[in-house]
Amino acid sequence: MADDTWHQPLRHVRAAELSGDTGQTPGMTRREAVSARTVGSQRVWMGQTLVAGRTSSGDHHHGDSETAIYVVSGNPVFVFAEDGAEVRLETSPGDYVFVPPFTPHREENPGADEAVVVIARSTQEAIVVNLPGLT
Repeated sequence: MADDTWHQPLRHVRAAELSGDTGQTPGMTRREAVSARTVGSQRVWMGQTLVAGRTSSGDHHHGDSETAIYVVSGNPVFVFAEDGAEVRLETSPGDYVFVPPFTPHREENPGADEAVVVIARSTQEAIVVNLPGLT
């Protein structure tokens, strides 16, 4: 029987099954949910990032991957450089942020409570390139 590409099974990744075995940046904990390794995805990576209260990630970018971020809880701030100056995007639960490929940025959590975001990327694996600064 030939492969039936129309009737492949759905995959269920339980919260307790998320893996921390992925690219990490100081100040953050990334947990992989949907990837080539976990479910066999070919074009998407999805996971969760936890940013502790009163902390900041290191400056980094995600290579040629587009990144979409959904804020689940907390009020994380996303910082990037534009025309040599830092720009701060202050977010709330329910907000979305788009990070273009190769764009240096960092996440900050100025509040006391942990911030939780869900991340989807256009590559199957989490690309994390840590940087010495935003410019």
